[in-house]
Amino acid sequence: MSTEQTVTVERHGPVALVTLNRPSAMNALSRDLRAALADAMIALDRDDRVRAVVLTGAGTRAFTAGLDLEELGSEGLGAANASQPAANPVKAVEQCRKPVVGAINGVAITGGFELALACDVLIGSENARFADTHARVGIMPGWGLSQKLSRTIGISRAKELSLTGNFLDAQTACEWGLINRVVTADELIPAAMALVADMASTDPDMIQAYKALIDRGYAASFGDALTLEHQSSSARNAAVSGAEVEQRRRAVMERGRAQQA
Repeated sequence: MSTEQTVTVERHGPVALVTLNRPSAMNALSRDLRAALADAMIALDRDDRVRAVVLTGAGTRAFTAGLDLEELGSEGLGAANASQPAANPVKAVEQCRKPVVGAINGVAITGGFELALACDVLIGSENARFADTHARVGIMPGWGLSQKLSRTIGISRAKELSLTGNFLDAQTACEWGLINRVVTADELIPAAMALVADMASTDPDMIQAYKALIDRGYAASFGDALTLEHQSSSARNAAVSGAEVEQRRRAVMERGRAQQA
């Protein structure tokens, strides 16, 4: 077992910064790193003091280059096909009920691209680039990329990326709706931390419930998703008093004035 600290966690009040920490290996998703990421995300999910998370990679070259192919060369691909979070980094992120913002600091390739798509929101530095090389390597994606990417950027653009293996630069990724914005490398972590701080300033139970509603609806048909929203709205809103609505309305107005100042 490696003694390398493959994942680091920094807590800053109600937000946490999780870093994939194998910069010499382009933060490749080794067995140890996948297990450490699962442990970190489970701990943050259970920590009531933490309300939102930033996920990034160490250095400026790579968010993550995907699975550690050298390691898999001796273990076989079956080692990464399990659905358990300790083996599947996408499940490790998806199990977190709190918002996860991906700060894409460099390349996100194949399995790394899938990990990026597991985040709720993506921000990229000018060094961010994305590539799906599954077809060129001769393996099928197993962590959701074939379905999530087309739903994010459109089926034709997804086919272009997946069937060529070509890289997508940060600015084009932003124009296609894959990432929300592009910032300089120096601004990336501060921008991501500021965004999760905004999320963390909202009632945590509400944020978790709203995130779950969006995710569940996204996985359903449009009609079923509307039904789901109606059921959720009816159940939750009936428990909110008029006084609570007025108090929160005033807080929203005060926040709006502060942002305009």
